[in-house]
Amino acid sequence: MPHDGQPMTQTPLLADLMALTAEAMPEVEAMFVQARENLRGRVTVAGKVSAAALEEHQFAAHALAWLATYVESLRQMRGWAGRIEAAGKFGEMEALILQIGFGEYLSQIYGGIPMSQGEVARLRDLWVAPAPAGASAVALMERGNSDAARMRLVALMRDDTARATFGATGLDDELEMIRDQFRRYADEQVIPRAHDWHLKDELIPMDVIGQLAEMGVFGLTIPEEFGGFGLSKASMVVVSEELSRGYIGVGSLGTRTEIAAELILCGGTAEQKAKWLPKLASGEILPTAVFTEPNTGSDLGALRTKARRDGDDWVISGNKTWITHAARTHVMTVLARSVEGTGDYRGLSMFLAKKTPGTDETPFVDAGLSGGEIEVLGYRGMKEYTVNFDDFRVKGENLLGGVEGQGFKQLMQTFESARIQTAARAVGVAQSALETGMQYATDRRQFGKALIEFPRVAGKLAMMAVEIMVARQLTYFSAWQKDHDKRCDLEAGMAKLLGARVAWAAADNALQIHGGNGFALEYRISRILCDARILNIFEGAAEIQAQVIARRLLD
Repeated sequence: MPHDGQPMTQTPLLADLMALTAEAMPEVEAMFVQARENLRGRVTVAGKVSAAALEEHQFAAHALAWLATYVESLRQMRGWAGRIEAAGKFGEMEALILQIGFGEYLSQIYGGIPMSQGEVARLRDLWVAPAPAGASAVALMERGNSDAARMRLVALMRDDTARATFGATGLDDELEMIRDQFRRYADEQVIPRAHDWHLKDELIPMDVIGQLAEMGVFGLTIPEEFGGFGLSKASMVVVSEELSRGYIGVGSLGTRTEIAAELILCGGTAEQKAKWLPKLASGEILPTAVFTEPNTGSDLGALRTKARRDGDDWVISGNKTWITHAARTHVMTVLARSVEGTGDYRGLSMFLAKKTPGTDETPFVDAGLSGGEIEVLGYRGMKEYTVNFDDFRVKGENLLGGVEGQGFKQLMQTFESARIQTAARAVGVAQSALETGMQYATDRRQFGKALIEFPRVAGKLAMMAVEIMVARQLTYFSAWQKDHDKRCDLEAGMAKLLGARVAWAAADNALQIHGGNGFALEYRISRILCDARILNIFEGAAEIQAQVIARRLLD
């Protein structure tokens, strides 16, 4: 790699680039350790992390979470490059992605990491005085993300539009075969219809759900003994990524089953597993998660919906909100307070509440059950509902695990998989934005040439491709951890945190490339923008996610 001030316009030798990135890592890792210890010293009281002190230093805590996410992202990008080099797939495009990614993320670490549009996390917020960057970090920051490198990357992308992803993913052939199958399905059955579903605010048609069931989407990770395929979380990630590239609503259909199946696998009795899992795997029954309440949001420990015994059964009363796909589902996983005299998470229990599927016009038909649709900007294909329980009866055998007070613990066991899947959905939405923006920039001509030939437009597309690969590798790593029975709540949280930001940035920039047309409802980028916005909110809002990451780093 040149060190004479010339821009890195060509692919550097792998050994040089890998050496530069390796030499830059200890510097940022040391700054992270210093930042963590600085914050730990300010929030530790009597040997334990104080919740009050952590809240007082909330901005610093969230800055630490983002710094940790960036350091882990760079670490995983180096791992990705090493794997694909070993497989003989490290070409010019991959080298450019690596050097641009390192150049940009190192610059942000030293200069400021955007946590949101108006919030920038700087090292001084963590009481860290950045040491002078070493020669390798300087080289990457000065020339890694150059205009020439971005233009060259986009030129390669234009010549390689037939590939499913821009740059080799590092996954094995079996997972890439799965990708190809679901990419073709999304191209043929989802993308041509998705925008119409969105504009008409329609539920995803049952024929699509039937096709997904036939393709095994709902039983993907359920063990074979219960009628599933017993595949890896990595396969779930690839499927979610490609279906969400088609339409986030379709990519999210499997999320309901993933959560319900994980709850039952981790916390259910043998009888509950035998009863529910085969039907979930086949798609015979569709589940919905019923956790959130109007006045609690992320504070699940404060839930007020109550469940009381009535003979052998349970009766549930209370109000829930933001319940996805509540109308047509057959079973609700309901979190309710069943232990009298409790006011926190220890009194919560989980119920598998059987429900009769309704319709768009009449979503709730069971006695003791009512509610209505919440009209939303995007993420419309399954619709959002309020659900009201008025002495709604649930059979005694459907208390998950047969033991009260375990609901919060049971739910916590699903968070890793749910956040991995959400990160995959974010990558898919971001990929959709990139492909849509790139196609428009190629077709649209201004001042005698295609938009993609202008550096500012090409630069946006290049950074989309780079950040999508970063988020993708962080997501794959969290899935790998899960598949190898390693704790991965930290990694999954980081993947979700970064993936959601990347999806929103990609959608926003792709709409900008469309100009005024992007603001017109007839262009699908308007839908992609609305769909991308939810990713920073559900499955843990970005602020909650950063708080959880920080707490885990400090424990």
